[in-house]
Amino acid sequence: MNHTLQKSLTQYLESFLTEDRKSLLHKVLENRTRHITVVVEDLYQTQNISAVMRSCECVGVQDIHIVEGENDFQIHKAIAMGADKWLTIKHYPKENNPMLTCINELKAKGYAIVATLPDDNSCFLEELPLEKPVTFLFGTELTGLSKEAIAAADKTVKIPMHGFTNSFNISNSVAIIVSYCIEKLRKSSIHWQLSDEEKNELIFDWVQKSVNKPELLIKRYLEESIPTPPAKIKRRS
Repeated sequence: MNHTLQKSLTQYLESFLTEDRKSLLHKVLENRTRHITVVVEDLYQTQNISAVMRSCECVGVQDIHIVEGENDFQIHKAIAMGADKWLTIKHYPKENNPMLTCINELKAKGYAIVATLPDDNSCFLEELPLEKPVTFLFGTELTGLSKEAIAAADKTVKIPMHGFTNSFNISNSVAIIVSYCIEKLRKSSIHWQLSDEEKNELIFDWVQKSVNKPELLIKRYLEESIPTPPAKIKRRS
């Protein structure tokens, strides 16, 4: 679909929304980012993956990458609270080393790969540079990230902890790290916002999810807006 038609369709679908709803969609859009993204590896508790999605959506992280291993990817609707509806979710099923596939794709897009690892060699969050887009890797609940994921990372990072327990729950870890980094980005001169093209794509998707029967509305718009070419008259030989 060309950009002009997409914009026209977006404006048409927005006409079926209240002004408050339309304003909210655009307000959220302006605060979305792909400068920070999250990869989770082989989570087995549906409430955890769903809480991770909810945290990412709340702070403005648009993309989340779900890597399967021993466990299938499922969403706990009561925990996610609809967050999955507004996110861009990339799913890597358990075949052909999905974690390395995911990491290599992100590296090719220019992301620095940062593994979350609470050991002495990891840097603290405040020491992590954010000038380059960053991908945070989070591992499964019991054993953490796989050795392959850690080996493929450019850097490791940890959250400061001052108690007897030496690790946070996975969903808490994601919330702490992405919240800290997003707020740091907002106070910086780094260009963390989406491009105009990304915004147009995303608002078109969101508006469709905000109206009833968008496919019928789009069909009606196209039928009314794009003239039908006249039928050709067949000449007798």
